[in-house]
Amino acid sequence: MSDIDIASIKKKSFSGIAALFSRTLFLQLVAFGATFLLTIFLSPAIFGVFYVVSAVISFLGYFSDVGLAAALIQKKDDLTREDLVTTFTIQQFLVGLVSIISFLLSGRIADFYRLDSAGVYLLQALIISFFLSSLKTIPSVLLERRLEFHKLVIPNILETIGFYLVAVILAWRGFGISSFTAGVLVRAVVGLVAVYSIEPWRVGMGISKRVATRLLRFGVPFQINSFLALIKDDLLTVFLGKVLPFTEVGYIGWAKKWAEVPLRLVMDSVVRVAFPAFSRLQQDMTLLGRAIERTLFGLSVTIFPLTVVIATLVRPMIDVIPRYHKWEPALLSFYLFALSSVLACLSTPLTNALNAIGKIKITLWLMVLWTSLTWVVTVLFIRLFGFHGVSAALLFIASTLVIVVALVKRIVPFSFWRSIRVPTVGVCIMGLFPLAGRVVFGNGFVWNLLAITMGGILYIVFVWRFERNTLQVIIRDMQILLPWKQSR
Repeated sequence: MSDIDIASIKKKSFSGIAALFSRTLFLQLVAFGATFLLTIFLSPAIFGVFYVVSAVISFLGYFSDVGLAAALIQKKDDLTREDLVTTFTIQQFLVGLVSIISFLLSGRIADFYRLDSAGVYLLQALIISFFLSSLKTIPSVLLERRLEFHKLVIPNILETIGFYLVAVILAWRGFGISSFTAGVLVRAVVGLVAVYSIEPWRVGMGISKRVATRLLRFGVPFQINSFLALIKDDLLTVFLGKVLPFTEVGYIGWAKKWAEVPLRLVMDSVVRVAFPAFSRLQQDMTLLGRAIERTLFGLSVTIFPLTVVIATLVRPMIDVIPRYHKWEPALLSFYLFALSSVLACLSTPLTNALNAIGKIKITLWLMVLWTSLTWVVTVLFIRLFGFHGVSAALLFIASTLVIVVALVKRIVPFSFWRSIRVPTVGVCIMGLFPLAGRVVFGNGFVWNLLAITMGGILYIVFVWRFERNTLQVIIRDMQILLPWKQSR
């Protein structure tokens, strides 16, 4: 691989991460504020209904995809019109079929969960949203292939603002579950219009047997992997909606959402860029190993302290904010989910790297392991610990990170511990401040905020002292994105 290609990939990768991070930072602020208001206006039971019904649609949505979009992104050669048309035709046929079946079954699904009419309308709105969202696949793939994430973020921004703006206003006005119904429809329409405005694509129908066979060779194993992830996550949520009260499912959803804020803020952006970037580096394992180390360091140095900050402030917020005591039963689940998120931010980029270099069968076996453990351990832990068993089971399964590290090391040379050791030690030191402050001053919000601020300053100093060279390289790479640097 030439130096020019490497420089281009590096520049586009950092540009993509910067664009996605700025977008997710903005969107997380929007989502943080909106969700905060929604958790005040709405009950845990309503959140539970939305959580379960969304999982039902995700489960049904699996049958509309055979992994062709991932195959297009992973393809080494340039995409042809034939590739795009074949993918679009197969996907829309499956999407249309699933949407029709879902509408026909909406009444039975509602009876199964004892949903009222508002719950049925939410289910049908999510089906419509699912169909409209599928139309965005090809334009999104074209942008992602070119690593033009600065354009791809625009539809995400618009549809997120649309969803939360409508949902919060209607929840404030007392519309309950219907707030989500209107929000998901607005999100789907706005996102579809935006993506085609940014990346126009002439829709076409047709199937090339040769192209379909080639793409399915990668897509089907990838989709089997996705199916196992579906059984592990969304089908489990569907199951929880039947065996637990919606209020307890709402507690689980609330705890998981807040605990995973660092993942949504940082990891999603990095991993989304890492997949196509790792794919471009698959011919040079040494470069790929360095890229993995840099990715692990970047994720750990940001997500570890963010998790400590949120874990420190969540309890004082419940005590201070009016009408927020209703979420206190979910605190234990929140802390367990937070620990799971720390481990997930390290395993996700590693499995992402395996997929990017075509080792899909390895990740398939990992998903078989995780799916089996999820159902066995979660059902057992629910019996032992109630709804907190869901988060405890996830933490237990996340500890299999050691297996992922060992598998990747067999293929790509990299140092796992060297990548995360300084952030790990630094965040342990950082966490001592709020722990000591809580012992001395209790759960007061101001004292905890002061303690975590002092701990954060010490963390920054510690990381800079021992990882100055790595940070300087990252800063230098990021500077190429500045207009006055590019003009030189």
